[in-house]
Amino acid sequence: MLGLSLGASAVSALISFVGSVTAPGGLQDRAAKLNVSRAPGRPWLDLAWQLFSIGTALLPVALVAYLLLREGAGGLRAIGLDRRRPMFDLSRGAALAAAVGGTGLLFYLAVWSVGGNLTVVPESLPSVWWKFPVLIASALQNALLEEVVVVGYLLRRLAQLGWTPLAALAASSVLRGSYHLYQGVGGLVGNMAMGVLFVLLYRRWGRVGPLVAAHALIDIVAFGGYALLAGEVSWLPTA
Repeated sequence: MLGLSLGASAVSALISFVGSVTAPGGLQDRAAKLNVSRAPGRPWLDLAWQLFSIGTALLPVALVAYLLLREGAGGLRAIGLDRRRPMFDLSRGAALAAAVGGTGLLFYLAVWSVGGNLTVVPESLPSVWWKFPVLIASALQNALLEEVVVVGYLLRRLAQLGWTPLAALAASSVLRGSYHLYQGVGGLVGNMAMGVLFVLLYRRWGRVGPLVAAHALIDIVAFGGYALLAGEVSWLPTA
């Protein structure tokens, strides 16, 4: 599963980070770009590529659902991704997003200011009608993929293999940090800390639903906020 999804992303992020560190200049001089145009000047083709990318990135989530069904666990319900407690998931997710999102932004700005992070560019899509819908869909895709695979499914499988709770927590949080390493040291450390918190909350609540909601809200604000504020405020780094 990890070899098909976020494990491969972790290796890619490591190679990207090595390339950034060994290139002339500082990390601040390079940009980590998310949600980029895939067919500049051709909006309909660009939209097709965006939707294709989002859809294929969700295939590991479908595979997790199938594997959980096959073992008789009831699919994604086994890890708490269903419609049984929507208000619980949304309220906890919104509160978590507010706390983590604000702290994460301050941490990024601090690490970037001392040269420990690349300039993160959350989006550079053209100004077309589908820009914000695609950004929202991208945020939902990130949330589903990461929380289902790195929290719900990974912890379940590691427990079945006899891993201790502490070892499983470390594995999940290190994995989360590692595939964000392309952003720099701040991306690694900040996401590892987020991973520890999310694992602890998952164990407390028994559901990935609130984590998916929180992650989606964090990314929606990050993507949309950058689209609206880039070049308009002095405190936001831009490439």
